[in-house]
Amino acid sequence: MIVMAAGSGTRMGVDRPKQFIDLKGKAVLHHTLERLSQGLPDLRFVVVLPSSWIAWWRQYCYSCSLVLPQVLVEGGITRFHSVRNALEKVPDGALVGIHDGVRPFVTPELVSSLYAAAEEKDGAVPVTPCIDTMKVLEKQEVSGGRTVLASTGEGVDRSRLYGAQTPQVFKSELIKKAYSLPYDERFTDDASVAEAQEMNLSWLMGERFNIKLTSQDDLVLAGALLSLSF
Repeated sequence: MIVMAAGSGTRMGVDRPKQFIDLKGKAVLHHTLERLSQGLPDLRFVVVLPSSWIAWWRQYCYSCSLVLPQVLVEGGITRFHSVRNALEKVPDGALVGIHDGVRPFVTPELVSSLYAAAEEKDGAVPVTPCIDTMKVLEKQEVSGGRTVLASTGEGVDRSRLYGAQTPQVFKSELIKKAYSLPYDERFTDDASVAEAQEMNLSWLMGERFNIKLTSQDDLVLAGALLSLSF
């Protein structure tokens, strides 16, 4: 399992990357690794980290007796390049999951079901239906350098819109081939890279609380979920 934890977390507004923020006595990344290992106890991890935090994470694992098997990899200039770096540590003939290190509430059941589904096709991706009414807007520059939003009037069929989550699980040799493609800014997740290679994917229903922690509001929700022993 590749765990992506190389982000700087600047939107969180704290003194460290969000994957290392303390959440009820453990780093967010610690919670994530434990959740993943509950789904498949034999998982081995490739953890992608900012180069300046690798030593900190080693010391943290030692101090917390976190003994899950990990290979630590330095992140690249984009998420795409970070995943490519991590895939070099993954053998062919395996199933490899790729998960956001700041999604600490994935359930063991979803992890195991995604690996099972990836056995049948080239990969498996969890998605959740869009529940909000969607609007198509355009950014418009005005005097003073401020930006306002103007509606184009275009409608959106919400019933066809889904949000992709992680972990996304693939046959390792196929996703490696996909990541040999040149970088494209449209590659916003691993499934988009796989689709560019025309891989045959399964789409499984994801989970409402498999949230990605990106803001202070998310930390409040995360604390509440842990208090409920979620």
